[in-house]
Amino acid sequence: MKSRSRISVQQTQRLTLTTGLATSIRILRADAEGLTQYLEEQAAENPQLVLGKQTPGEWLPRWRDAMLRGIGGGGGEQPEVEAAGPSLIAHVSDAIGTLRLGPREARIADALIEALEPTGWLGRPLPAIAAQAGASVPDTEAVLVRIQAHVEPSGLFARSLADCLRLQAAEAEVLDAGLDAVLARLDLVAAGDLARVARETGLTEAEVRRKIAVIRGFDPKPGARFEACAAPVREPDLMARKGDAGWEISLNRSALPSLSLADTKGKGRAEARALIRLVEGRNATLLTVGREILMRQAAALESGTGALVPMTMAEVAEALGLHQSTISRIVAGTAVDTPKGTWWLRALFSQSVTRGGPSAAALRDRLTRLVADEPADAPLSDDALAAALSAEGSPVARRTVAKYRGMLGLHPAHRRKRKPEVRH
Repeated sequence: MKSRSRISVQQTQRLTLTTGLATSIRILRADAEGLTQYLEEQAAENPQLVLGKQTPGEWLPRWRDAMLRGIGGGGGEQPEVEAAGPSLIAHVSDAIGTLRLGPREARIADALIEALEPTGWLGRPLPAIAAQAGASVPDTEAVLVRIQAHVEPSGLFARSLADCLRLQAAEAEVLDAGLDAVLARLDLVAAGDLARVARETGLTEAEVRRKIAVIRGFDPKPGARFEACAAPVREPDLMARKGDAGWEISLNRSALPSLSLADTKGKGRAEARALIRLVEGRNATLLTVGREILMRQAAALESGTGALVPMTMAEVAEALGLHQSTISRIVAGTAVDTPKGTWWLRALFSQSVTRGGPSAAALRDRLTRLVADEPADAPLSDDALAAALSAEGSPVARRTVAKYRGMLGLHPAHRRKRKPEVRH
């Protein structure tokens, strides 16, 4: 039998990703840092695209609370802060456990851990910690220095903001006399009085600004990164501040360079104009989505992540008339600076564990606090934790508790057991 060639007509559909669409998606998904890098690359190739300088203040938004908490460490009343979460405590406890401290040093270490705040700083003066441990101040300081050198990230167990930054500068091998002198004058830096800083340190104002640029690369609250929703140290894309009329959500204009067209016309002008429109559209969409998310989570802005309510991307997309994929892309790597810390936008989405129940994020926060408050010598089992949550109106299975405990980096009960504190 002879084979015959045959011509057939077939209709198919295929989605082709054009260059313009690919660029639009890339810009929509980019965080401030990634977008800045992309724009710098485009400006280097296209002389018609002009990038203006970023104009941040002397301190990034994430520094404001740290500055208010007491610059020199010492005097003044400290605002009340919530108890340190066990994820941070578990981390430092494990790290200190590898030091093989003697009984006396272990008591001092336990007192230092107890004094640790969510920021990663010590919340009590060293003499008070020494008295609690029944040790001398020099012995307590010796253990503290050893812990500071061993526990990561650098800056934990600092006695003040300046101490926290000094520890990080020393680890980065950039701590010199000039930087140390600027760190000793953080109150003047925060006030923007760089001329006085220059006079008192013997540096030029340009040198002072360079030192400040180095300082801004450090983390003022290294303990905050252990919170469930915490974003890493970086420029936040959005800022949430409470004003007279309520919560105000705004773009962090210092996170991106300004864009404009070159004064002289030339090749690439249309492409530059299109790119500027894409960035402006991205910023407008981010602000719209960010406001919708944060207005739905206003309770969390007031009280912390334990007050997160159930919320899905589909609900936000429907409310704004956008596609769910747009919401997913815009929140992919963006962060918001709040009075409670810098949070990932994506982390604020959480479904309820049971119909009409709290969000999974709120349940994890409550689980964290239950473990934080448990007796050191009698930690709660997963069954006991499930029973406690159920008694509070959040019915949850033991296996769910075990899953969330693992997500939070919390050890099983037998590994959380510690000797009760010895008081003198």
